Amino acid sequence: MQAKYFSDTDTLLLTFSDNDVEDSFDINEDVLVEVDDQGRVVSMTIEHAQRQTNVNAFTFERVAV
Repeated sequence: MQAKYFSDTDTLLLTFSDNDVEDSFDINEDVLVEVDDQGRVVSMTIEHAQRQTNVNAFTFERVAV
């Protein structure tokens, strides 16, 4: 998994796998989800990311089960 923030365009790109993209879906006017041929999420693009979340406060936490 990889997260990239492009400050010049205020775009957040979350990549979940390297699988080939088969299709894409607009969740709303600012969010695009790309899926592979099995329907698994490959990536999510969030435009105007600062309106959606505080990208400067991004954290990652692995939780033991």
